[in-house]
Amino acid sequence: MSTRTSGFTQSIVASPIGPLTLVAADGGLAGVYMDAQRHLPPACTLGEPCGPDGPHAASLAAAAGQLAEYFAGERTRFELPLATGGTGFQRRVWAALRDIPYGETISYGELARRIGSASASRAVGLANGRNPVSIIVPCHRVVGSNGSLTGYGGGLDRKRFLLGLEQRVSGRTLA
Repeated sequence: MSTRTSGFTQSIVASPIGPLTLVAADGGLAGVYMDAQRHLPPACTLGEPCGPDGPHAASLAAAAGQLAEYFAGERTRFELPLATGGTGFQRRVWAALRDIPYGETISYGELARRIGSASASRAVGLANGRNPVSIIVPCHRVVGSNGSLTGYGGGLDRKRFLLGLEQRVSGRTLA
């Protein structure tokens, strides 16, 4: 397994759900990690802290600004270049996550159907859990088939917070 240190820089920003480590590389956002997150890469693979004149300072500042707007209820869709890597299947799942409307949820089975792999809900769940840019790519909007809050790499309390924020801002009620 290779480590991701070359070309990566990071910045830590405060948020209502705790500190978020933002990681940038190749002109885009490569990671948004919560403390104590499941599937958190080793700290040594996230790159060096980025200074104001660092190679990815603009990408990190844009991500921090858009996240602040999201948490303030002023942003419902992120517009950031991403540099996430992943397998072809993971990238399909992550792209489909971005199509889930703000304030809405879908099941893992529905997400699998949307990417043309109706029998792959378990694999979709695994790809969802490996999403390196949580919040930006809204994996928190995926729920169990009965609407229950299941599995979130950042913990169910954070998932509940994010969905509650989106409900309040959008005026939608989750099923």
